[in-house]
Amino acid sequence: MNDIEFSVTAIDCPEPLELAKFYSQLCGLEVESLGDFLPEDVTWIELLNDGHPTIGFQKVSYVVPPTWPEGPQPQRVHLDFLVDDLDVSEAFALGLGATKAQFQPGASFRVFLDPIGHPFCLVQRARD
Repeated sequence: MNDIEFSVTAIDCPEPLELAKFYSQLCGLEVESLGDFLPEDVTWIELLNDGHPTIGFQKVSYVVPPTWPEGPQPQRVHLDFLVDDLDVSEAFALGLGATKAQFQPGASFRVFLDPIGHPFCLVQRARD
């Protein structure tokens, strides 16, 4: 029996708290408490997801955003978020500071870049 359990997808970024706030607003999960840390001292922070897998943000001094969909800097990972209405969710994501990727490969999802250039997708929830 395997006791390995998926827990966190970590995103490297120069400002973990700022990127955590972006994704918190995007998907409605709270950012964990800073406790005794000052905002400028945060090197790791997660979104709270009631014991379910979540997103973590790890401070690195230099991040080269991927060139999506192809190019010299391939994407290494991206996040997908289910939505009920692509148009409404697109407007919301753009209002938070996301950028819509120039290349859009499908009709049932849309590709965006977060404020530091990581790709993520809004995916139309399947309708019954």
